[in-house]
Amino acid sequence: MMSKLPIDLTSVKEYHLDREILRAAIIAELDAVSLYEQMAAMTNDHKIKRILLDVAKEEKTHVGEFQTLLLLIDHEQSEEMEEGRKEVEKELS
Repeated sequence: MMSKLPIDLTSVKEYHLDREILRAAIIAELDAVSLYEQMAAMTNDHKIKRILLDVAKEEKTHVGEFQTLLLLIDHEQSEEMEEGRKEVEKELS
């Protein structure tokens, strides 16, 4: 579980700060998704499982929100994500 930022944001140049904040937020949300889904798989209590999976789903929405913002402000990230999508489509066709 992430308890520390993966990057020292105080050392990031101001013009890169927002994108690094968003990347750290995405990492935190993905970490939470993983944690909740793992715990849901471990429990035998269907109520706990249902709530954990519901919260994990909400965290996935948060990932989407942060990712959307990141793609708006980091054009290289947006372009490379599109390239990645094309490569996967090519490999799977």
